[in-house]
Amino acid sequence: MSITRRGALAGLAALPALDARAQQPAFPSKPMTFVVPFPAGGPSDVFGRHLAQGISTRLGQPVLVENKSGAAGVTGVDFVAKAGTDAHVMGMMSASAGAIMQHLMPKMPYDPAKDIAPITLMVRVQEILVVNNKTGITDFKGFIEAAKAKPGKITCGSAGTGGITHLAIELLKREAGIDILHVPYRGAAPATNDLLAGTIDSTLLDISVSLAHIRSGQLKALAVTSDTRAPLLPDVPTMRELGLPKVNSDNWYALISPGEALRAHRQKIYEAAVATLKSKEVTDAYAAVGGLVVGDTPEQLAAFLREESAKWGAVIKLANVKLE
Repeated sequence: MSITRRGALAGLAALPALDARAQQPAFPSKPMTFVVPFPAGGPSDVFGRHLAQGISTRLGQPVLVENKSGAAGVTGVDFVAKAGTDAHVMGMMSASAGAIMQHLMPKMPYDPAKDIAPITLMVRVQEILVVNNKTGITDFKGFIEAAKAKPGKITCGSAGTGGITHLAIELLKREAGIDILHVPYRGAAPATNDLLAGTIDSTLLDISVSLAHIRSGQLKALAVTSDTRAPLLPDVPTMRELGLPKVNSDNWYALISPGEALRAHRQKIYEAAVATLKSKEVTDAYAAVGGLVVGDTPEQLAAFLREESAKWGAVIKLANVKLE
């Protein structure tokens, strides 16, 4: 057999593999879906829509935002998890759906460790402890003193039982050695309304919810439950500065794909997402509603999810938190 004939046969043998690669459609090959697991109009919707637009621009396909709310974000994440191998479906995952509800729901509709693929941690949202000025409390020290003087009497509202704001209150109670009365609401807005009316003494909510009322002087900010001060409220101390470094309860939102989506497709989404997140336009838009851009790797996000699950699972167990 001549060298030429041998080379020709080798080339023919390689054709099926080349054909298989050639037959794979480019990604993305059609409009994409971006699931926001909360109602339209809130900060999470702002985060999702800005990211979706940036991904659309960079990948050259429309990205349609769908709000699929319910079960503290679990409903929307489940929609993404059930998309099989189709990376044209992506979405946001919150702390509740990614690290908390698995310790509270009798049966999760998806396995956070298997049925979703982490892409990047999009944004952190700092939380803040605030009081109604009518309480006469002017700083964190005064809050602790009042709580210890009247065990179980100081009320603190959250956005709902089992959510990250509720667990932050339980964490504060444990670390500060105080007994305050948790008052759960169906969302941050009604909790804030009752705080403004003086029905409750305090709330621990995402900073974006309380910001306007703090700036207007209606509410007093006592502490940020984060490692760093909030850029929007630089004069408010952190729990770490106040001697409670374990009271760290940043809310967060992550970008995810279906767990079975091809790695190559997820990589394209990751590159487009991080480029969007690092853009000045998106960084500024997130900052305006209290969001701090992250944009880490899938591996870093996977490790973060494990840490968050272990952290909040322990809080839930020690505080004996049960869903209503």
